[in-house]
Amino acid sequence: MFTPEGPTLRELAVQALSSVEHGYDLLAPKFDHTPFRTPDAILDAVARVLGRFKPFGHGLDLCCGTGAGLSVLGELCGRSVTGVDLSAGMLAVARERHPGPTRTGAPRVSWVRGDARALPFGPVFDLVVSFGAFGHFLPRELPGLFRGVHAVLRPGGRFAFSVAAPAPPSSPWYWALLGFDAAMRVRNAVRRPPFVMYYRAFRLGDVRRELERAGFAVELHALPEFGRRRDGSPRCRMVVATRTDATTPG
Repeated sequence: MFTPEGPTLRELAVQALSSVEHGYDLLAPKFDHTPFRTPDAILDAVARVLGRFKPFGHGLDLCCGTGAGLSVLGELCGRSVTGVDLSAGMLAVARERHPGPTRTGAPRVSWVRGDARALPFGPVFDLVVSFGAFGHFLPRELPGLFRGVHAVLRPGGRFAFSVAAPAPPSSPWYWALLGFDAAMRVRNAVRRPPFVMYYRAFRLGDVRRELERAGFAVELHALPEFGRRRDGSPRCRMVVATRTDATTPG
């Protein structure tokens, strides 16, 4: 897709007709050669903002895929970084490309297969990041997802991710994303298991409300690298949600 090393149209079609887990198992060897891999510009911007909150001890990359977020966590966390993902195929690529510390004092690296909606950890992390994964969760799943992240953070730990502003109706991207989401809804209405990936369902207002309900204090940071819209608002923001109490809400 867009490069000779990327998946073919047929391979993408097979992935889209599979479950989320199996689809990413199939795509994993070529995933880093697709536009779905988080751009380095986003990773660098997130690392820059989170650098203000250092130091962190233990970090978790939620829905880590092939491990692109490791570059962020490796810069920020002094003791350990962990990637968790549902896809065994994506984790296999991550392990191959990020085998572990290459310098003295670097954090240890581990990879865990698990569902982000039922994280297999206690409150051991100081930082949780996630890149490009939230389209795989339905809006009704966000409360449980955020409570789960809250539960694996230490008191005072932070959960960080970027959110792009919605494209205006005058933009071709608005209609492209609308068409993609519509096609996915039709696909999921006629075929099982579903492949959940909706680009327009993750809205900042809803996200902030559910984070606060889960027990987070939420800060928004503009990412000026990506410019501003006509109304002056940033095209991309970073959410930094801090666990403010020592107990997980029910």
